[in-house]
Amino acid sequence: MEQVSGSFSIDLRRLGALRELDRRGSLAKAAQAMHLTPSAVSQQVAALSRELGVPLLERHGRGVRLTGQARVVLQHADVIATQLERARADLAAWSDGRRGTLTIGAFSSAISGLLPAALADLARMCPDIDVAVVEAEPPDLFTRLDAGEVDVAVAVDFAAAPPFTDRRYARTALLADVLDVALPATHRLAGLDRIPLRELAADPWIVGDAHSCCGAVTRSVCAAGGFTPEIRHAVNDWQSLAALVEAGAGVALVPRLVQPLHRPGLVVRAPEGHPPSRHVFAAVRSGAEHDPVLAAVLAQLTAAGEAATRKFMAPVGPGRDSIRAI
Repeated sequence: MEQVSGSFSIDLRRLGALRELDRRGSLAKAAQAMHLTPSAVSQQVAALSRELGVPLLERHGRGVRLTGQARVVLQHADVIATQLERARADLAAWSDGRRGTLTIGAFSSAISGLLPAALADLARMCPDIDVAVVEAEPPDLFTRLDAGEVDVAVAVDFAAAPPFTDRRYARTALLADVLDVALPATHRLAGLDRIPLRELAADPWIVGDAHSCCGAVTRSVCAAGGFTPEIRHAVNDWQSLAALVEAGAGVALVPRLVQPLHRPGLVVRAPEGHPPSRHVFAAVRSGAEHDPVLAAVLAQLTAAGEAATRKFMAPVGPGRDSIRAI
């Protein structure tokens, strides 16, 4: 292969194929994310290799892996992608930033407990910004964000979410969503002001799917409390979960974003000690945070998170079976 030329051009679509291959780890997964065939992705990367004059892939067993030169290219690719988003934001800034369309992807309890307040305020302040909302969680949520199908991602920090240091995204912290214990009103601990989680180690638990943010967070909180819960029921819908708790089928951790849960046979208590929480954040593609329309949306999401924090920090205990919601 020829030496790297002193002047060369890069096809951004081909560079995008290399980035997807790095993210997904295989040609098949990259092809699926890009809605192409594995052969087409391979051809894009091969063309980029010829364009740059360096090898980007090498054989590894029955598959391929990225070369050292490919890693160098990817370091610059992240910078290029960020700069392109900034260019798009600068062009958008020529307008007053009060007109536009965008899509927010969010997990279910953020849609019910956080977005309504943010969207209502946004509609009053910027009536010409049209917002669509789709329900999604990581990793699918960030695949959609990468592809431009979603402009703002509202997510919880857990294993399936990208790491805090991921340079592809600009993050905005929204709130720490506190988790409380939901018990049947007849439970032996229902009269306590605060519930020692370790005392629930022998109880059956009602927990969301392991791949969902709440399912993963509940498992982590129990592990930190020194036990692995016996998961009797796997339920993602909060009203269904509340109905099972009320019926005495088990206990659960319930985020305050989805409360109050109005059921006479259900009580909600704060856990003993430092309250467990899940950290909710908004993310946009790095560089896009300067887009005036996205900036307006992020500002309203931040304000809604601050308002929720003020409400959700109220204590929970006997006589306070339901938490105030947004």
